[in-house]
Amino acid sequence: MNHEPSAYGLWGVVALNSAIFILFAHSFFKPATARDWRSFGAYSAFIVALFVEMYGFPLTIYLLSGWLQTRFPQLDILSHDAGHLWSTLLGEKGDPHFGVLHIASYVLLGLGFYLLSTAWNVLYHAQRRHTLATAGPYARIRHPQYVAFVLILLGFLLQWPTVLTLLMFPVLLLMYGRLAVTEEAEMHAQFGAEFERYAQKTPRFIPRWSQDAAAS
Repeated sequence: MNHEPSAYGLWGVVALNSAIFILFAHSFFKPATARDWRSFGAYSAFIVALFVEMYGFPLTIYLLSGWLQTRFPQLDILSHDAGHLWSTLLGEKGDPHFGVLHIASYVLLGLGFYLLSTAWNVLYHAQRRHTLATAGPYARIRHPQYVAFVLILLGFLLQWPTVLTLLMFPVLLLMYGRLAVTEEAEMHAQFGAEFERYAQKTPRFIPRWSQDAAAS
């Protein structure tokens, strides 16, 4: 079997990609409060852990190397393509960057960053007016920014699953859920009955798409 040059140990690429995705998200999210920084910090930790394994040190590949070499004897485990484990495990042929899951990951990433951007725009203007954010994505769900972060993280998991990021993902879901509850308590204290009416008709994370469900 011919081995390609190792696709790892590229720490400059790790730093560059981490910086791009962290700063890109920061430009949309613009954290201001301690709660904002906690949610953004958790996202940033996930991104760094991801790119460290994608281009730096492939911990997951090393942990699974014995099983992978037995199950897929022709696989060059130190090649970049081998790191796209879903493609390998599903037996997909050809360039994994054009696989169904990889394309789906781009869709989730695009939706996540778009939602993050539009939600921040609505929230920014609501905060300037000292009003409750209820327009745009906030008309469908109460916490579009947290949902945006989850879509982005899920998109990356479809591209490049690792042991560490798979363990981090449910922890981040729990953390975002708790931050949402804390945020709602603050909104209730500030807006009272107005927030109660909004919360009764607007789901927390999963939107109602039918007119009848939204009206009930």
